[in-house]
Amino acid sequence: MTVKLIAIDIDGTLLNTDRKVTAEVNEAIHAAKEAGIRVVLCTGRPFPGVVPLIEELGLDKTDDYVITYNGALVQNTHTKESIIDYMMTHDDYLTLEKAAEEAGSHFHAIHNEGIFTPNRDISKYSVQEAFIIDIPLFYRTREEMDPEVKYNKMMMIDEADVLEAAVSRLPQEIWDGYTILRSEPFYLEILNKNASKGKAVKALAEHLGIDQKDVMAIGDSGNDVDLVDFAGIGVAMANATDEVKAVANVFTMSNNEHGVAQAIYKYALD
Repeated sequence: MTVKLIAIDIDGTLLNTDRKVTAEVNEAIHAAKEAGIRVVLCTGRPFPGVVPLIEELGLDKTDDYVITYNGALVQNTHTKESIIDYMMTHDDYLTLEKAAEEAGSHFHAIHNEGIFTPNRDISKYSVQEAFIIDIPLFYRTREEMDPEVKYNKMMMIDEADVLEAAVSRLPQEIWDGYTILRSEPFYLEILNKNASKGKAVKALAEHLGIDQKDVMAIGDSGNDVDLVDFAGIGVAMANATDEVKAVANVFTMSNNEHGVAQAIYKYALD
């Protein structure tokens, strides 16, 4: 088995708790690139929220790719050309906004130009998301939403106990009609049914002519489960959730202990 592609989650994996890439992780990624291994960031963030990291890590060359919106969008970081683009429509927005309201949760929808929430009492978690990914946040009533706009991701966001109760009230047709991921205790991410990190990495590997067994994936959270499960070498961070650890083949140190660097040197470059 020769690792030819490494897919790396960002928050809780690539970044430490200060939201920084450590020097050790940066050096390991560059070492992998120099060895001819493709390194792909794989995140729930939108593309604009990943650009600074792409530039910092030198993952902006003509043959580099990035996976954003939890697998809804796969694109070349240099040309911006997409090989996967699983969007959601205005009808999806209306369906999911109503479901969130009836379930008792705050809600927002995201595309590359901004985050849109119908909640006049804007959730602090919408504000937090806008800050982390560095895109604008807008309050818009249902009637003010542009019916021509398409979205990459929608989210129910609230305090963990409030969100837990709201999730339990979602009707079965919502679960059947969308990919639904609990990425954080206060985030429920809702995507096109065809979108997930694991499916996106599978499609990218096929596009690049890379076998599944030659893919390594590193993750920590609920939205990384099928990513880690798909990879020939699925790596769980020490700080990963139990569900990620349950599908992992191997383990590494935490995101505060340069776990990504350890995994690259041990499993890809050893």
